[in-house]
Order: sequence, then C-alpha cells, then structure tokens
Amino acid sequence: MASRLSGQRYAQAIFELALENEQVEQWDQDLRLAADVLGDEEFALFLGHADVPQERKIAAVESVLSEAHPLVRNLVSLLVGRGGVSAMRDVQEGYSQLLDDHLGRQRAEVTTAVPLEPAELERITEFVGRLVGREVVLSARVDEDILGGLIVQIGDQLLDGSAAAGLERMRQVVRTQAA
Repeated sequence: MASRLSGQRYAQAIFELALENEQVEQWDQDLRLAADVLGDEEFALFLGHADVPQERKIAAVESVLSEAHPLVRNLVSLLVGRGGVSAMRDVQEGYSQLLDDHLGRQRAEVTTAVPLEPAELERITEFVGRLVGREVVLSARVDEDILGGLIVQIGDQLLDGSAAAGLERMRQVVRTQAA
C-alpha cells in the first residue's frame, strides 16, 4: 500500500513536469518502457542485490534506458537508490491514468472466450465510448473459462455478459426456488 501511495505521488509530480515540457505522451511511453524493464525479474534482482554497488545499478539503468527522457531516467535512478524499484509499475499506471484523465480518455478491457476480430473490437469500443461518454482505449484478452459472451471492465465497473455468469445466475434462481 505504501508503494502505491508513493507511486501516485511520483506519478503526479512527473506528470506536472511532463505537462510543463509539453511531452506528456512521450513520457508515458518512457515510463511504460521503464516499468517493463524494472519488471524484468533478473534485472529487478540485480537492482535489489545488496552486494551490487549503487553506481553500478545506476549505470545499468542509464544504459538500458538511454533513449528515455533524462528526467524519467532520474526518477528510475531515484527509485533504485531508495529501494523502490517495485513502485515503478504504480508510477507508470498512475501517470497513465492522469494522462487519460487529461486527454478525456477511458481505458477498458474486454474479455472473451475466443479472440475478437478487429470489426468486433471496433463495435465494442464504440459501444463503451457511448456508454461512458468519452474516447475509449480498449484492450482485449482471451479467457476460455468464461465459455462465451464477454466481460467488459471499465474502471471499477464490471459488465459481465459471459455464459459462465449466466449459468451461475440460473443456478442461483434454481436454488432459490428449490428452497
């Protein structure tokens, strides 16, 4: 929980800097790259190892993130120095949320039992966009356990139209009537 809170603080601070520099989209990409790099298990172990000198850790970060904005690299170096490598994903997610809010976008995820065709994804994106009244950035994932239908996650809201959920609702009705 503490890393999530500090991740949000870092995200807010770096978002304000990105706004001042008019580079919010570029910094979003750089933070995604940094989160992916620090999410690599071997690299995270290296950065967290007590026997590795701090200078060597910082040099590794500088090398791996050489194309990222210098302030993004500085943030990562700061997190490495404070032992907060695990907070990087929270920073990136917090920043992306701030960017989405700033641009009037809403992220959503659709889960289906089979991969969707591009036309189906477009229809779902348009539907969700009308539902929330904002531009929607939709990501899709496949989960065969839902059997059919789809599940749409929009922020904290879940729209479950899966076959598995329908079967569970029918089970509940049958149990209620049998009692």
